[in-house]
Amino acid sequence: MNLSSQRKKSLRKYLIYFSLLLVLVIAVWYFMRPAPIEVQLVKVERGEVEAMVSNTRAGTVKACRRAKLAAPTGGQISSLYVEKGQRVKSNQVLLELWSEDLQAQERLAQEQLSTARANAHQACVQADLAEKEAERARQLKVSGFISAEGMDQRISAAKVSRAGCDASRSQIEQSKSRISVARASLQRMILRAPFDGIVADISGELGEYATPSPPGILTIPTIDLIDDSCMYVSAPIDEVDAANIKVGQVARITLDAIKGKTFTGKVKRLAPYVLELEKQARTVEVEVVFVESPSEENLLVGYSADVEIVHAARQNVLIIPTQTLLEGKRVLRYQSDGVLENRTVTTGLANWDQTEITEGLEEGDQIVISLDRTGVKAGAIVQPEKINPEQTKPLQ
Repeated sequence: MNLSSQRKKSLRKYLIYFSLLLVLVIAVWYFMRPAPIEVQLVKVERGEVEAMVSNTRAGTVKACRRAKLAAPTGGQISSLYVEKGQRVKSNQVLLELWSEDLQAQERLAQEQLSTARANAHQACVQADLAEKEAERARQLKVSGFISAEGMDQRISAAKVSRAGCDASRSQIEQSKSRISVARASLQRMILRAPFDGIVADISGELGEYATPSPPGILTIPTIDLIDDSCMYVSAPIDEVDAANIKVGQVARITLDAIKGKTFTGKVKRLAPYVLELEKQARTVEVEVVFVESPSEENLLVGYSADVEIVHAARQNVLIIPTQTLLEGKRVLRYQSDGVLENRTVTTGLANWDQTEITEGLEEGDQIVISLDRTGVKAGAIVQPEKINPEQTKPLQ
């Protein structure tokens, strides 16, 4: 065997050893390589996106009309005609204060009116008689039966009697005015419902004293009356969002007390000023009315509520779940080889649930939604996790 043949044999032997070693390395790498990370993916699809603003703190359901009533004057409650939770009609008497002294004054005024009418009748009859005598005196003077002085006396007496008649008639009007004053005072002792509603609370009982609120001093009202036929939500909106809100915009109302339901509303009023409460963000009060008041649910005044006001919307645009966005407006796009790609996007309208994509992604692209899993980053090898189909669709 020559030298050349020995070298070829050695080379083949080394090649075999090298091939075996390479296979071994590949096998070790294959079996020891990290398993692909399971991730949840969502497809980029077309749909509708809405830009919304919501309240910074819990809003409150309020009645369109609510009156905290007290009698115009103070006094002892002698009659209470309603109970808590009772429905009342407009102008219905709710309670009466003790008023026997005022009733006596009215009766006295009525008696004075009767007396004034009798006195006026007497004085006017005397005035008519005196005028007739004065007329006869004029005729007798012409015939020369009485002197001019006698005629003047009778004419003066007739004028005095007529003045007495007029004075008595004025007493009648004064008596009528006294009756009106007495009746007005009696009305101040009666509390009536200013509108149809339900009695929410009563703070007084029979025999207790009810006191009206003096100027600048708040006292507990005797009766709290609510018109529950019309309700709205008063909610604070951050001042930076106030410029986007206009009267008439559509809103969605959710109530903590009524789970799983959303009610349609409409912006009724936007306060013309900003609230500057200490230790709180500056907010603007917004009032949202129910388009249709809940009929099956027991909607109560005072419920806490949240509102979402839609100020812009776009149809048939690319949308992704907002939670898939990373800092710097980036998403992790899933490639066909299983490697995640870092993709920067340009966004449009957005809300808490979904965001419009104007550049950077195509319809049908898949992006990672489970960003909180360990090892999920650009360049990582992943495999899709089998999940409920509903979870892979953007919220619409």
